[in-house]
Amino acid sequence: MIRTPLGQALSITKRPRAPLQILLNIHMDTVYPPGDPSQPVMEIEGGKLRGPGVADAKGGLAVMLTALEAFERFGSTDDLGWQVLVNPDEEIGSRGSASLLAAAAKNYHLGLLFEPALPDGALVDRRRGSGNFSIIVRGRSAHAGRDFANGRNAVLAAAQLALRLHALNESNPGVTINISAINGGSPTNVVPDLAICRLNIRTTEPQDEQRILSSVRTLVVDLNSADGISAELSGHFTSPPKILDERTARLLEAIVSCGRDLGLLLSHRPSGGASDGNKLAAAGLPNIDTLGVRGDRIHSPEEFLFTDSLVERAQLVALLLMKLAAGDIDPKPFCR
Repeated sequence: MIRTPLGQALSITKRPRAPLQILLNIHMDTVYPPGDPSQPVMEIEGGKLRGPGVADAKGGLAVMLTALEAFERFGSTDDLGWQVLVNPDEEIGSRGSASLLAAAAKNYHLGLLFEPALPDGALVDRRRGSGNFSIIVRGRSAHAGRDFANGRNAVLAAAQLALRLHALNESNPGVTINISAINGGSPTNVVPDLAICRLNIRTTEPQDEQRILSSVRTLVVDLNSADGISAELSGHFTSPPKILDERTARLLEAIVSCGRDLGLLLSHRPSGGASDGNKLAAAGLPNIDTLGVRGDRIHSPEEFLFTDSLVERAQLVALLLMKLAAGDIDPKPFCR
């Protein structure tokens, strides 16, 4: 086992004994590595701010902090406590902070997360599950000219396996398997003896996980039966599907109602992406996880946010907090 250090999580707690407790969460990491030459943050025409991670999720951090500042200055705060949890590893599946999220889910009544809204401002009501896997394929090296027949090409075996894995998409509705990389190879005069096939699996229903994993394992077993080839599967599902249950639907209704008070016509629909909201929902905490900015082209050099959504979303969250604290919104229908 190789341990990889991650950044530190940040936790801030206010009024932990108040009768209503809310968890506010977003991540600080982006998909860009240190020293990445992505363009600097800059304002472009059309009220857009472009830069690496501005929507996912630096804008969400700004929305969350501004909403809390407004609530603490102008709200009736005595009956509402909160915890801010900012984690450093969401983009790699929250491997280190999963335990922090699971522990926090037990102590709060509902969660507000600040992933970017969908480009038209819609909220996400359900999400697909996600898991990352690797299959290590081993063959037998040999001289590509003198002893080619004695070799067993691991790269070729991994490529053939990738095609069979991709074919599972056709026979498994609600599941997608993305072959993201095949790493391997050797000098051109050597039959390669090692390759690694990397894949991401997305699921729609909780029961999809074991069903598709069984199919993947069957293909790995089949590959192990080939002469001179061995294969080993590793990895796991990092986020279960996030289902739209009754409590989440009621929480959505409350947020949409606050939006109407502000002149916003909010809608909601599913997303294929996963977030920490998946983990919190699986731990029993009802949550809405797209209260961040409106933007688009996330995870690309053209990522941007709409600057007017910074104020818009902060107002929405602040109003929700104020109404919950004042008793204008009854939290019982959507609290755990």
